[in-house]
Amino acid sequence: MTGRDGGAAIGPTTESSPVIILVRPQLAENIGTTARAMANGGLFHLRLVAPRDGWPQERAWYASSGAHRILEAATVYETVDEAVADLHRVFATCPRPRHIIKTVMTPRNAAADMRLTEARHLRTGILFGPERAGLDNEDMARADTLIRYPLNPDFMSLNLAQAVLIMAYEWWMAADNTAPHVLMTNETQVASKGAIENFFSNLTRRLDETGFWRNEQKRPGMIRNLRHYFQRGEITEQELRTLHGVVTELSRTAELSASKKAAKGSAQEGQPDG
Repeated sequence: MTGRDGGAAIGPTTESSPVIILVRPQLAENIGTTARAMANGGLFHLRLVAPRDGWPQERAWYASSGAHRILEAATVYETVDEAVADLHRVFATCPRPRHIIKTVMTPRNAAADMRLTEARHLRTGILFGPERAGLDNEDMARADTLIRYPLNPDFMSLNLAQAVLIMAYEWWMAADNTAPHVLMTNETQVASKGAIENFFSNLTRRLDETGFWRNEQKRPGMIRNLRHYFQRGEITEQELRTLHGVVTELSRTAELSASKKAAKGSAQEGQPDG
């Protein structure tokens, strides 16, 4: 089996998603991990500008973790001008822009801008520079907008695939509707307030029967605290059934214990004096 065998059934997720353009990439492994990062964020179109060791390179397929189709569809260009000729907007990643007058965006804002551009049926591309030095001023001159990652200013080093992954993630999240908070209930569902109150009434009654409320003055406050506890989160119906069983079993055990004590006391009372 070679690195090209198999691979995930991936393809373009939108008609005009951004093109990832690697300018003079040096290592096949970095091209492969870039394809993997692109697939994570739903990006598919990969262009290579003057790859140092030529193309294709088998090691890229081994490093892509199944993102083979992105590599198979990748195209190669001699210059940046050729690689961006059919695009309408070009962004360029730039860690430290110097002596350049150009709009600079964060990855998040750039991704939102790309989504708006895509909605107008215009194509965008993102330039990423060589691993060692990044894009030079001539490369960046081909871009409309620069992207600068707001990372720890004392350590902003990223490898090529990491830089691509950040942009792929922001591109995906710019259109993602995943709820920020959700309770995973599996085969049950969140219990209604009525069901919770039914359980709480059962709990209170059982506690009354066992004499839990020894201090009658504190009883209202203790009941209120317990009610706050059970109303605080989203208890599921399955959890309520379990709690009902726990309360019933504890009550049954307490009743059996009380019966045994009563029976033992009766037996001792019936014994003749020695």
